[in-house]
Amino acid sequence: MRLEARKLCIDRGGRRIVESADFSVADGGALVVAGPNGAGKSTLLRAIAGLLPLAGGRLTLDGEDEDIPGALHYVGHAEGMKPALTVRENLCFWAAFMQRGDNPGRSPSDALAAFGLAHVIDIPAGYLSAGQKRRAALARLLVAPRPIWLLDEPTTALDARAQGALAAVMAEHRTGGGLILAATHAPLGLDGAAELRLGAAA
Repeated sequence: MRLEARKLCIDRGGRRIVESADFSVADGGALVVAGPNGAGKSTLLRAIAGLLPLAGGRLTLDGEDEDIPGALHYVGHAEGMKPALTVRENLCFWAAFMQRGDNPGRSPSDALAAFGLAHVIDIPAGYLSAGQKRRAALARLLVAPRPIWLLDEPTTALDARAQGALAAVMAEHRTGGGLILAATHAPLGLDGAAELRLGAAA
């Protein structure tokens, strides 16, 4: 599997935010999208996820204009958790909504355990701390397997132990042939990752 971008351009609010971005990420690979605030890191990930239109360039999966959003998980700044539902109910929803093929992924309890969060499984998501909400959102990656992970500042609100758990989960995903694209200001422990540095927006 190879996700490739050639001369991607993305506009927002009538301004060019990303200009002629090029990258290629293959099986087991990772790309760190770096740059100052306002440089377009989140905008790029959202466009790859299909949430924003491209103003120019081409994005392909294995050389084809396939359904790229259908092959990926996107974890942005919002946690995507209904506060009135329990953590288990939230993860069951995402597992059913994002299921692809016959691979059911991990159970909610196993996914939460990977992030040291199994004890909150039956608590309404609205009662979780900021760090717990972030870990619960990241557990979505495991309940519905998809080969491409787009992670926007994934370590936000995570303490050192939770960051270590995330690094282990990402390493396991890459070992299985998965791809990771992450926008971040902080080290993520993505060994051997390529870097795409975006300049400051005008």
